[in-house]
Amino acid sequence: MEEVQAESSSKPNENSNPWIKQYFNHKCFITFLTGCYSCQWQYREWEKTELGSCCCSRKEQFFYVCLVIAFILSVLFLFVWIETSNEYNSFDWVVYLGTGRWFFWSIFVLSAAGILAAYTTLLLLIGFLLLWERIELNLHKSHKVFIWITIILCSFLLCVLSYFWRDKWLIAGLSLQIFAPFVHLSLITVMIIISWPLAICVAHLESEVRIRRYRMADYEHEILERCNIFRRLRALQIAAGLSFLIILLCLYLMPLGIYSPCILKKEDLGPKPSLFGHRGAPMLAPENTMMSFEKAIEFDAFGLETDVYLSWDHVPFLMHDYDLTRTTNIKEVLPSAANNVTSNFYWTLLSTLNAGEWFLKNKPFYGMKPLSEDDKRRAASQSIPQLTDLLKLAQREQKLVIFDLFGPPPGHPLRNSFVRRVVRVILDSNIQQHLILWLTGFDRDYVKYIAPGFRHVGRLWSITELTQKNISIINVDYKRLFYTGMRHYKEAKIFINVYVINEPWLFSLAWCSRINSVTTDNIELLHQLTHPLFFMTPGYYMVIWLFLDLASAFIITFVFCYHWIKELRKERWLEAPASAEFQEKGPTTENA
Repeated sequence: MEEVQAESSSKPNENSNPWIKQYFNHKCFITFLTGCYSCQWQYREWEKTELGSCCCSRKEQFFYVCLVIAFILSVLFLFVWIETSNEYNSFDWVVYLGTGRWFFWSIFVLSAAGILAAYTTLLLLIGFLLLWERIELNLHKSHKVFIWITIILCSFLLCVLSYFWRDKWLIAGLSLQIFAPFVHLSLITVMIIISWPLAICVAHLESEVRIRRYRMADYEHEILERCNIFRRLRALQIAAGLSFLIILLCLYLMPLGIYSPCILKKEDLGPKPSLFGHRGAPMLAPENTMMSFEKAIEFDAFGLETDVYLSWDHVPFLMHDYDLTRTTNIKEVLPSAANNVTSNFYWTLLSTLNAGEWFLKNKPFYGMKPLSEDDKRRAASQSIPQLTDLLKLAQREQKLVIFDLFGPPPGHPLRNSFVRRVVRVILDSNIQQHLILWLTGFDRDYVKYIAPGFRHVGRLWSITELTQKNISIINVDYKRLFYTGMRHYKEAKIFINVYVINEPWLFSLAWCSRINSVTTDNIELLHQLTHPLFFMTPGYYMVIWLFLDLASAFIITFVFCYHWIKELRKERWLEAPASAEFQEKGPTTENA
């Protein structure tokens, strides 16, 4: 008997285990949601709101709307900042000019934007899950403070970008051009995923309406009292289902309005753009040093780009910044004059400065590959080169040279004759004149007269102006060119060089747009590309578009039908006991 009782007592426990596990799993789930959202980590029986009724107080509704706004702003800022990764080094340089300290400020901003976007996304998801469980929202005060901080901070940063770096928005627009086909395909996939919970919700609302109407059939006063709830339930159904349908139809028709330069026929794809090493190869060696230019040549650079200043004793040398503090050890050698203008030093001092140790210490580009021990020793011993050093290298390797020539400050002995001095140095170096791409506009007529073999380079000028000045090459900022348009330049057979492009997707955009050459810091990576990324033929994209549209329409229809039928079966199952109960109570009411 004891064995039988033991066996019989064990059976209910075995049968109840799945229910207990399910109950406690759901209990932990609810506790986790309320803990994260309301900081209430102790479980209690929450009163569920009735379908169709208000989910929370007006105050909580307001803060949930604020949460949605914070989510949109944080994601928007994160998107813009990710897409402007090509400009991170320039941003870090600008901040360095203001702070005097080199740091990866761009990565810091990226991390902060990612944290804010992740925080608002998770909080929004938790709030949605609480609404799904029909638990009244009660956002904790700390979350409310962080939400306001997120809104204010993201709004401020977006305003700063709009005011000081408007071209960052241009980059985001360019990214949409090349990524639009893939964004379209990704959004269709997201809509398929969303259709599952939405179908459950819509079918459940329909079932709820039918069951309530059936149970209230003989109670007209209750119908009058609750008809407002029915309207709310129907409104929820229509709002959810119709919005989803409209968005889905827009996505289906989205390719009709998409323009992507990388969707073109293979025969229309131009040759790979040539590469100009921006200050050499600054991701492999200290910028504007001979090691940097030699590294650029190792990766088959078409030309070398640099910046030229003139010393007080008339020596043209290579340097980008207005002072020497960032790329040399001037603070150690002569701290009292560290912030003086670059041109106000004699070459005898400039030639003794170290121009490589800063590179090893600061590593100016995020994600740089580690240098070999030989390259480290070589970089640490680099000095400021003269322009003649670069010209000798270019002549030997037959590489083009293009440079920005910075005029000396007032009081400099070459204030008004710096162009003529540089031209004389170039001619004395015996470099072939066709290897010089002359960019400086000052005293251009003299340059054309004294050095007729120089190839003159213009800016983003009109075709008429370029024709008048007999210029067939332009060097322009890629952001301005893509938005201004380049069709008329191509028709006039103008050679187009754009700067500075480091990201493979931007290089692919330039390739698909038939740009002739690009100036880059990331010459190693771009040299390795054998075809443009995200390139597709129109026929291939059409097949993917139609297949995904048809497949998604079938899947979404199946999902909605499945859950609709499932709720109808559940409704019939619930109606059967209610009908039997009504039949039992009916005769009793008549007898009474």
